[in-house]
Amino acid sequence: MSLARLWRSQGKPQQARELLAPVYGWFTEGFDTRDLNEAKAMLDELSSAR
Repeated sequence: MSLARLWRSQGKPQQARELLAPVYGWFTEGFDTRDLNEAKAMLDELSSAR
């Protein structure tokens, strides 16, 4: 998340998404946790910024 946030703030949304999406995809449960909620929100934001 930290590296994805850094890249997003540096204007590198594609790299941030390419980093975060596969990791988020590994999870099969726990989607109600704060970490995964934040990751999903960032992925949604990065996807809409295309």
